[in-house]
Amino acid sequence: MTSSIEFQGVERHFGAQEVLRGLSFSVAPGQVYALLGRNAAGKTTALRILLGFLQPHAGEARVLGLASATLAPSERERIGYVSEGHKLYLEMRVADALAFEAGTRPRFERTAAQRELERCGIPLERRIHALSRGQRAQLALVLATCGTPEVLIFDDPAMGLDVAMRRELLGSLIELLSSRGCAVLFSSHILSDVERIADRVGILHGGALIVDAPLDELKRRVEKRHWVPRNGRTDPGVAGLLRSRAVEGGFELTLLDLDPPREAELRASAARVSERIDLDLEELFLELTTATEASR
Repeated sequence: MTSSIEFQGVERHFGAQEVLRGLSFSVAPGQVYALLGRNAAGKTTALRILLGFLQPHAGEARVLGLASATLAPSERERIGYVSEGHKLYLEMRVADALAFEAGTRPRFERTAAQRELERCGIPLERRIHALSRGQRAQLALVLATCGTPEVLIFDDPAMGLDVAMRRELLGSLIELLSSRGCAVLFSSHILSDVERIADRVGILHGGALIVDAPLDELKRRVEKRHWVPRNGRTDPGVAGLLRSRAVEGGFELTLLDLDPPREAELRASAARVSERIDLDLEELFLELTTATEASR
């Protein structure tokens, strides 16, 4: 087995609405893969199919070499999951939650969980409903990771947390991941957070994966240029143009894989063209999804 997580041509619709169209990608052991998309792009549907909670209409999802649709309880034990909203038994004390996990999950490391919660400053005797939102998020993370999973799945775990809480949560996640080698599939709307931990990025748009690449490679391949055309032109006529937007004094171009011959073409069509402008992940996401929408 070379992949811990696999989607193979997965399709899913709800009535006439097509949510996933031929979704295919894989996550290797030890890799952190960020699955991104706008609201209703199909991210949560994909994760539910991977966990076996929802059946695809075509294709297959696999975890640790096993078909998601047929996962047995002993096989689910190898998977950690943190959902949006951090679903917990709110009336329990934190210590009760640890006892419950230890009693129902043979792989759960109770001592390690207690040590991690103490490091986070979360009292074992406190009721879960009395914890802050950030503390509940940290508790959900500890409960998932201390089950010694081989695969971790996170569905927007930092949603609704403020900047300080998110930074603390991601700091805990990075520390925990550094000591484990499990595959991680991570969905989030907060792209600055994703940028801190993701090795690879997939962008889901219109039910299809429009990008699947290492984050560093994606940043290298996409760039912006400010282009002032010659003779009233509005189109530079260069291959790899993702988006052109009129701005004061010219156009802002978003370009994919601008190699030296294409750059020479661009400069030949311009009265003036800027040097390369790099994009962060949020800018990349917006440019790529907007360009895809405009091309439909």
